[in-house]
Amino acid sequence: MKSNHVSLKILTCLLIICATCGLSCRRKAPEADVEQAAPAPEETRPEEIKVEADVTETGPDSTAVIVNGVKITEGEIDEMIEPQLAAMAKQSQNRPPEFMEQMKKMLRQQAVERIIVEQLIEAKAKQANITVTDKEVMNQISEIASKQTPPLSVEDFKGKMEELGRDFDQIKLQVRRALLYHKLTEAEFSIDVNITEDDAKTYYDQNSNQYEQPERVKASHILIKLDAADPNMDPNESGAKAKAKAEDLLKQIKAGADFAELAKANSDCLSSERGGDLGFFSRGQMVPPFEEAAFTLEVGQVSDIVQTQFGYHIIKVVDHRDAETRTFEESKDQIIQMLKQRKQRESAGRFVESLKAQADIVYPPGKEPQRIMPPPRPMTPPRPTKPVEPQEDEADIE
Repeated sequence: MKSNHVSLKILTCLLIICATCGLSCRRKAPEADVEQAAPAPEETRPEEIKVEADVTETGPDSTAVIVNGVKITEGEIDEMIEPQLAAMAKQSQNRPPEFMEQMKKMLRQQAVERIIVEQLIEAKAKQANITVTDKEVMNQISEIASKQTPPLSVEDFKGKMEELGRDFDQIKLQVRRALLYHKLTEAEFSIDVNITEDDAKTYYDQNSNQYEQPERVKASHILIKLDAADPNMDPNESGAKAKAKAEDLLKQIKAGADFAELAKANSDCLSSERGGDLGFFSRGQMVPPFEEAAFTLEVGQVSDIVQTQFGYHIIKVVDHRDAETRTFEESKDQIIQMLKQRKQRESAGRFVESLKAQADIVYPPGKEPQRIMPPPRPMTPPRPTKPVEPQEDEADIE
């Protein structure tokens, strides 16, 4: 059998597909000795209990779906989607109730689908005597943490996730399931995908526009927003106060103060956590005044105060790249890896569908899967200035 390593891209994809916002999951996973093999998750659920769906059932103990005789309750589904709904409610205070109701329906259906797949995979893995150890889980989390920008330790990664309201035990549970899924698919149909250099060259030739890189700059900034805490404050007074603060910071920078440290302590942008780092961006990604200043500056140069609708900015350009096209030789290894992962996902998807086709899945009347369209999103300002995640030197081809 091949290595049980799962790439960050595959793991992330699995977590998003299976968890609909992967890391905001639910059921608590008990701590265990890292050297011990974890018991198959389905052992916590009684097996082969024949349950009939009662259309009159209501409440958390009512049936959402029955998978091979195992009853999944509405309470379990509600527990899965509650963190996502709570997060959306905070961000959607000005949206109509119909929006949240539609989102709840969509998230519920995704959660039902996810739990069906989990149940089938866990049962199949148990049948094949496949387990995942806690050491494997922590090694994978360590790899995920190391590929963040900037790289994080496991403890720092855990802290970041908890700051976002995401339970670390649930992250471990999802990583365990992703690894279990990977092991099972390898065992069921040895994923030995042979992608040749000719295959990669064909893909490159057919998708050459993907490898065209426009002119880009890498910049950091400090943003000082107008004071919105006091609704009675005169906007002119608030603007003058914000501009004065920005001018004072600019004086400190010109006197030799560390730009990144000032950004961490003063910037009102989320990029402050990274010392103001916005990563690379091309023309059209930022509002015009910001873009004009950034693309005019030389590498290492700091701008004067730049005003946008978001407030007052101080911009520092740290790198500049002219427009270019990545060659096939530069892209070859990445293309081969991407094509392998694509075939693996296709095979894994067929495997999941085969499990579902063989399973006895029963929905109570009125709870059958439906096509649910996501609610329309409200319009947002065009091309907002926002943190652009720092990218690797080589852009991801997918």
